[in-house]
Amino acid sequence: MAITGNGSLTFSLSIFVISAAFLLKGSAEIMSVEGQNLGTDNVSVVEGETATISCRVKNNDDSVIQLLNPNRQTIYFRDVRPLKDSRFQLVNFSDNELRVSLSNVSLSDEGRYVCQLYTDPPQEAYADITVLVPPGLPMIESREEVVSEGNETELTCTAMDGKPAPTIRWMKGEQDLTGESEVEETYNKMFTVSSRVSFTVAKEDDGEPVSCIIDHPAVKDLRAQRHLEVMYKPEVKIVVEFPEGLTREGDNLELSCIAEGKPHPHQISWLRVDDDVPSHAVITGSDLFIENLNKSYNGTYRCVAANAVGEAYDDYILFVYDSPTSIPTPTTINPDYTQDSRAGEGTQQKLDHAVIGGVVAVVMFAILCALIVLGRYFARHKGTYFTHEAKGADDAADADTAIINAEGGHNNTDEKKEYYI
Repeated sequence: MAITGNGSLTFSLSIFVISAAFLLKGSAEIMSVEGQNLGTDNVSVVEGETATISCRVKNNDDSVIQLLNPNRQTIYFRDVRPLKDSRFQLVNFSDNELRVSLSNVSLSDEGRYVCQLYTDPPQEAYADITVLVPPGLPMIESREEVVSEGNETELTCTAMDGKPAPTIRWMKGEQDLTGESEVEETYNKMFTVSSRVSFTVAKEDDGEPVSCIIDHPAVKDLRAQRHLEVMYKPEVKIVVEFPEGLTREGDNLELSCIAEGKPHPHQISWLRVDDDVPSHAVITGSDLFIENLNKSYNGTYRCVAANAVGEAYDDYILFVYDSPTSIPTPTTINPDYTQDSRAGEGTQQKLDHAVIGGVVAVVMFAILCALIVLGRYFARHKGTYFTHEAKGADDAADADTAIINAEGGHNNTDEKKEYYI
C-alpha cells in the first residue's frame, strides 16, 4: 500500500510538472505574439494611379506574413504571388515588412485589404483602400445671356461623376458668393453636384468674371468661368468747347454732349428747361452752337441721351454777363515773363501804394495840427477892441468942438491905424 501510495504521488507530481511546462510554453507563445506588433495604413489613391500597401511587423520571430484582398484571396504569401493579377508587384520583402504596389487602380479595387501574420493565434491588420475619382470639367449655364442693370441674374454650375462628392464655391471677381448645392448619387457610386447662385447686377459688373470653383481631393484648381454682360443706361456729360471763361454778351457758345452706355445711345437731343431753345441755335448731332449771346438766352440747357435700357441727362446753366465797357490797352508780352515775375511786380505795386498812403497820412496829420494851433490862437485873443477916434470928445464945450477934437485933425491921422490878423 505504501508503494502504491508512493507511485500515485509520483504520477501526480509528473502530471503537475508536465502541466506547468505546457502553461509556461503557452505563456511564452502569448508573450511572443503580443510582442510581434503587426501594423499597416489606410490608402487613398486617385483612379488610374498606383496604391502601395505595407504590412509591417515589429520583433518578428520568423512568422510568415501574407497579404489578402477584400475577398480574402491571398495576394502574396511571403514573397510569392499566388494571385494571377500582374498589377500587384512586390516592392519589398523582409522579416519585418511585406510591401506591395497596385497599379492602374479602379473603383473595383476599393475595399479592405488584410495583412496577416501566422502566429498562434494569427494576427491581422487592415488597410482600407479608397479610390478617388475627379469630377469632369464643370459647366456654367446662365438663365439669360445679357442682363440689364438693376435686374437679377442666375447662374448654375454642374460637376459630374466625382467621388467623393465635390464641393462648389462661387466668386465674382474677388468677391465670394453664396450658392445653393444639390448632390445626386449615380448608379456606379459616383456623385453629381449642381450649385445655383443669383445676385443683382450693376453697370460696374459688365465684363466681370464669375468663377465656379471645384474643391475635391483628387484634383486642384478645377474651375469654370463666365464674364457677365450687363446693359446699362447712358452716362451723360456736357463739355463747354467755347468760350473758356465767362460767357458775355456778343460771345458765341458751343457745347458738346458726351454720352456712353450699353448699348450705345441711339438718340441724343438738346432742350431748354422751361423755355424754347433760341431760334437761331444750331444743333448738330451732340453739339449745340449759339451765336451772339444776350441775356435773354439765360437758362438751363439739357442734353438727353437714351438707349434700350433707359435715358439720362446732364444740365448746363447759361448766365450771360455784360460785355466789357472799355477795351484794355494792348501790351507786349515778354516770352520770358513768368509767374514769378508777375508775383514780383504785384509785390512792388503793393509797396508803392503803401508809400503813397503814408505820405498822404503825414500831410493830413500836418494840416490837422495847423488847424488846431490856429484855433487855439484865435481863442486866446478874442475880446473888445478900443480905438482913439473919440479921444478928447469928453472935454469939449459943445458938439462942434467935440467933433473937431474927436477927429483929431490931420496931425493924428498916422496914429489911428489898426491892425487885424
